Amino acid sequence: MADDERVAADPQVGMVVSVRTRQDVVIVDPDRFLAAARRAYRAQDPQITEDEAIEAVTDVYDAAYALIDQYGSLASQHPEVAAGATERRRMHGGVGLLPGDRVLDRPDGLSPAGSVSMIVLDEPRPMQDYGCALPDEANLFNVRP
Repeated sequence: MADDERVAADPQVGMVVSVRTRQDVVIVDPDRFLAAARRAYRAQDPQITEDEAIEAVTDVYDAAYALIDQYGSLASQHPEVAAGATERRRMHGGVGLLPGDRVLDRPDGLSPAGSVSMIVLDEPRPMQDYGCALPDEANLFNVRP
């Protein structure tokens, strides 16, 4: 639904507000990507050694989660991972440059490649109410008609 088509919604007690986000990145330097993720992993617990971080962060999944846990998003604008990078301007529908353009100089080795979020109101249950048994992944991102 386009922004100009959305229906106004007054906040209500008990209303569930869900935010669904997609964030794309392109890895432009795998070594910088893994190194940044390992630094982020160690920042969560300064007692972790560099060797332990190398053992713990071994692939894209580990690295992505380490960066998300530390900075709140995969392609954060935090100076530790984005300092000195090419300026990105905000574009309609997300953040990005022209198609195919890549940011090559971020310390984390990533080129942000777009981001979009959707707000969904009144899910039947918030995730917290599922406890340890979340519904399968497909159900988490389905939008009810």
